[in-house]
Amino acid sequence: MTRDVVLSLPNILTYGRILAVPAVAICFYFEGNTPRWIALGLFVVAAITDFFDGYLARAWQQQSALGRMLDPIADKLLVSVSLLVLAGDGTIGGWSMIAAIIILCREILVSGLREFLAELQVSVPVTKLAKWKTTVQLVAVAFLLAGPAGETVVPGTTLAGLIALWLAATLTLYTGYDYFRAGIGHLITE
Repeated sequence: MTRDVVLSLPNILTYGRILAVPAVAICFYFEGNTPRWIALGLFVVAAITDFFDGYLARAWQQQSALGRMLDPIADKLLVSVSLLVLAGDGTIGGWSMIAAIIILCREILVSGLREFLAELQVSVPVTKLAKWKTTVQLVAVAFLLAGPAGETVVPGTTLAGLIALWLAATLTLYTGYDYFRAGIGHLITE
């Protein structure tokens, strides 16, 4: 792997998204609204890089195996760790934990399926609906990260985040089923 690949802007954006994960989590070790706004700001910037790293890699013809590997990992880390800290601080609780569990389980199961299918040299392309699922997840997590701080500006912020989380969980189930349906033939023949 060349230095140009490792230090390409799309890959640097992906590295930044990975580095944002612990920074978002650290914000939850502090009290008050300011850390929530900082967590939200870090998360939004990281989420925006998810669009730009892929877009720039394609536009500048800088797609790489490193980027293809790290991009989905960065996405899953950002969403998963955010859901965990939100559950830990009680923003996500009760029945809404089921939505978070659905999202986390799907991410792990689909990652495992993709890894298995990659060994068979079978590609499972990301669908348009899966991209929408990711967008809804990111919006839900953003509202929930704002949480109590957001409530001071726009009442109902947390409720909107929880509704979006359930919508994301529903899309997660559907797209997860799509992936397994696409891969099941390969699983049975092995």
